[in-house]
Amino acid sequence: MRTPASISGHPIHPMLVPIAIGGFVLSFAFDLICLATGAAAPWPTLAYYTMLGGIVGALAAAVPGLVDLLSLPPGPIKKTALTHMGVNLTVVALYVCNAFMRHGNPKDLTLPMILSAIAILMLLYSGWLGGKMVFEAGVGVDTAPPR
Repeated sequence: MRTPASISGHPIHPMLVPIAIGGFVLSFAFDLICLATGAAAPWPTLAYYTMLGGIVGALAAAVPGLVDLLSLPPGPIKKTALTHMGVNLTVVALYVCNAFMRHGNPKDLTLPMILSAIAILMLLYSGWLGGKMVFEAGVGVDTAPPR
């Protein structure tokens, strides 16, 4: 099922998603390194900036994702897409709160790190939903014969 948000038949949403995922996962990895080593610098700063990159990437991916969502016919796959979108928006909201709590170099990073862990788990679920849409329903897959 070809989606309208594409370039030469290649869907845009999956091209942008790795930016968000990479930013969020790197941010969490830097948090874990900070926690494991007890070293403050530079890990919280790196976590903060990769988190901001993930937020920007997620918002960029959301635009073509919404275009694709609106093109889906009513039914179970649209319900899956709506759940995927809701989970992703929640992840972004958690990271926006997380970034706000980290702004200005806070002393206690316990709650932000917990938010990161929750968001990563939600991101895994969202990725599974995205895969379900692609591999089970063919969303974003151009089934036309090659030219």
